[in-house]
Amino acid sequence: MKQQSLWQFVSEQHEKLLTQITQHLGLTFLSLLLAVIVGLPLGILIARKRKLSGSVLGVAGILQTIPSIALLGFMIPAFGIGATPAIVALLIYALLPIIRNTYTGITGVNPAVIEAAKAMGMNRKQLLLKVELPLAMPVIIAGIRTAAVINVGVATLASFVAAGGLGEFIFGGISLNNTNMILAGAIPAALLAVLLDKTIAVFQKIKYQDLRKFWYIFPLMLMIIGAVYWFSTKTDTALKAGFTPEFMGRQDGDLGLRSVYGLNVSPKVVNDAVMYKAVYEGKLNLISGYSTDGRVKAFDLVVLEDDRKIFPPYFAAPVIKKETLSKFPDLEKTLDLLAGKFNDSVMTDLNYRSDHLNQTPEKIARDFLVKNNLFKDPQKGNKGTVRIGSKIFGEQYILTEIYRMLIEGYTSYKVETKTGLGGTKICFDALMNDAIDFYPEYTGTGLLVLLKTDEKTLSAVTKSAEDTYDYVNSEFQKQYGIRWLKPLGFNNSYALMMRKKQADELKIKSISDLKNYLDSK
Repeated sequence: MKQQSLWQFVSEQHEKLLTQITQHLGLTFLSLLLAVIVGLPLGILIARKRKLSGSVLGVAGILQTIPSIALLGFMIPAFGIGATPAIVALLIYALLPIIRNTYTGITGVNPAVIEAAKAMGMNRKQLLLKVELPLAMPVIIAGIRTAAVINVGVATLASFVAAGGLGEFIFGGISLNNTNMILAGAIPAALLAVLLDKTIAVFQKIKYQDLRKFWYIFPLMLMIIGAVYWFSTKTDTALKAGFTPEFMGRQDGDLGLRSVYGLNVSPKVVNDAVMYKAVYEGKLNLISGYSTDGRVKAFDLVVLEDDRKIFPPYFAAPVIKKETLSKFPDLEKTLDLLAGKFNDSVMTDLNYRSDHLNQTPEKIARDFLVKNNLFKDPQKGNKGTVRIGSKIFGEQYILTEIYRMLIEGYTSYKVETKTGLGGTKICFDALMNDAIDFYPEYTGTGLLVLLKTDEKTLSAVTKSAEDTYDYVNSEFQKQYGIRWLKPLGFNNSYALMMRKKQADELKIKSISDLKNYLDSK
């Protein structure tokens, strides 16, 4: 297949890209303006009451050190999903530079100037508006510039909570091993940061007296951007849908739903860590998911039948370089001890214990190996270190721990785990670059994401799980020098899911039923 260029990708996706840029600007401006409204008075307050400065700046500093993903996670219980949690999180990140620079600018005014103003009879309000703020304004605007650049970068994470923005392309591209998609999101985000920084720098050079003439621009900008953002995220479908960034760009995902089923549900893009709870709480009605995910059981969801078969087999197996197997001669037979030891219900139950019962991957792995008479205490000795990688979802953490315990129990190799590597691209690149020795992958992902198989071949090799496995194993050896070891036995395919109660009420059992229901609305 001919490699698609970045320009071709942007040309094909220009409407979606423009929507994401609008959403990204909306999130950045709204949060920045709110941060100015909150941060500027706080900075003035602590400049007046300096005993409060340590506490206020300390709290703002602590809030900014919270990892952005974690902060978004904290916002969801209070604000749900969508723009609100993203804007609140971005507001918090923008506060520190604005508060600090306002405080620094005002307290840095020459005391002799302050005394002269007081001698002229100025009250506190006049002193602030006619002396302190004019002299501190360049420093204050420098803080706003810093906050703006920070927010452009952090706003890429808004896609994790269905708030849109350029993060949809960036994280979708990482998951799909699609460099063009990553660049289509990253380049505009970088350009927006530079453009916003340069634009604010212009205001930094304007005299305070002249700057006051532009006061009306800010509320007007807030209203315009707010309206545009609202319309860009508004959907009119009968069911609110949320799909992961990876699902949005896959042929066995939203693309397949459109082309094969003619199904367009105008989905929000949302992280899989959020979407299950969102559908359970009624904030979404339809989600993409994984057929063996424990949250299907935990949240009483139902998997819609794929009656037109757009989801290929997704059987899990370790992928490993041939030279790695030569380097660790006992490794293959050890990993193959797990072959066929799983089925869909077994893996769903293991995931349920992690997702709903909050058991650790270590406990789940040990219990599984004990139950299957495979557990052994770690052997002594060190014939080398095997590095296991994993993607960033619960099932992979569990499998990584099972592999670790198995290798340590049956060989003299040490094990180092590198979990949470992100999407398919990160894991596969790490394998190719010898940063890890193997990781668990899925045949459907190998087929569609890594091999990018054409439709004719795809139709021929997905007739059975065995055909799919044989094809990806053969092609990986030819193209990459990588082998797929024996499959574990479960099929964790993509799926569309709804709350069981709602699906029963609407009499929706299959994706075609869903399409017919939406067509009737």
